[in-house]
Parts: sequence; C-alpha cells; structure tokens
Amino acid sequence: MTFTGFTKHDFDTFRLDGLDERMTAIQNRIQPKFSALGSELKDDLSAMLGQEMFLHIARHARRKVNPPNDTWLAIANNKRGYKQHPHFQVGLFDDHVFIWLAFIYELPGKKEIAQTFLKQTDQLNASVPDHYVVSLDHLKKAAESWDSLDLEAALERFRDVKKAEFLIGRHIQADDPVLKDGDAFYQLVKETFETLLPVYQLAYR
Repeated sequence: MTFTGFTKHDFDTFRLDGLDERMTAIQNRIQPKFSALGSELKDDLSAMLGQEMFLHIARHARRKVNPPNDTWLAIANNKRGYKQHPHFQVGLFDDHVFIWLAFIYELPGKKEIAQTFLKQTDQLNASVPDHYVVSLDHLKKAAESWDSLDLEAALERFRDVKKAEFLIGRHIQADDPVLKDGDAFYQLVKETFETLLPVYQLAYR
C-alpha cells in the first residue's frame, strides 16, 4: 500500500461508540496507513541515525471497555518495544494529527535525560523552531507552543514527577490540506523528525 494521506473518514473513527466498533475502524482505516507511512519513515530514521530503527503500531491491547481517543505509530531503536525509549510518533486524535519526539513516563532514564536537557537549554532552543509545540501528557490533546513554554519548569517537572512527560513536535489540524496529500505529509513528517534529531541524540549523551 502507498500512503495517500489522512481523510475526514479517518478522523471520524474517534466518533464511533464502543470499543469493538472503534478498534475495528482503527485496524481497517488507519493502521494500514500507519504501516505504509511508518515503514518509509523507519528507513529514513535508520539512515539519518546510522542505526536500525523499528516500527511499532499501537495495538491498544490493554483496553477492555473504553475505546481509545487516539492512535499512533512509533519508531524506536528497540525491536521489542518503544515506551521505555526515546521515540518518534505520528498519530491522530479526532481533530488533529500529532508528530512527536516523545519522552514518556515509562522511560527508565527520564531523570537523567531531563538533567541533560536542563544543562543544554541553549542547544534545545537552537534546535527547536518557535512554532513547534510541547505536550507534558500524551493522553491530553493540549499542547503549548515552544516559544511560550517555560522550558526550565517543564523539564524540572519531567525530572521530578513520576508521570510527567515531554513530547516535542507539531500539531496538524484535521482540515489542513497537507493531510490529504500523502507525499507532502510524508515530507513534512520527515522534515520534522530531521529537525528534532539533535534533541534525540542529546538524550543519549
């Protein structure tokens, strides 16, 4: 399958009631697109980083009652999983696509990564464009623009609060024409990941 972009039909998945109905739609409408998009992005990131990267597609296996409010693909340097590693994400809520470099709460070394980032805020500010956004909780839709973020406070919270997270990237609204053009959106994601590579690499210092 060739990735052709995301449509209103994909976003409408999250308006379906019931776990089974929504999961079936995620599997049929969205996951094949994740597979097509993610395999190319995985190869790009492997080439950029000079190491093998692996594609993971969210399965939502732990959900027994409530249907997921979002879904995503993740690319990490570990074949078995991604949550315990810095990773790249592309995913959908009902009203936007998110493109993230993600450091989530399962990350065992998040205190050390936060401390490294706190010492290198100048490099972070030099690497991340002002119009990018930050999320401190991947379960919530809200994100704050990089240029208005209290970076030090966000990183201290990421370091000190067990469930705190730090995700950097972009939000693309569901009605943005770029989402309907598979090639244009792919290039946008690739460019976003490339921009964030110095931050990803900083986490491994």
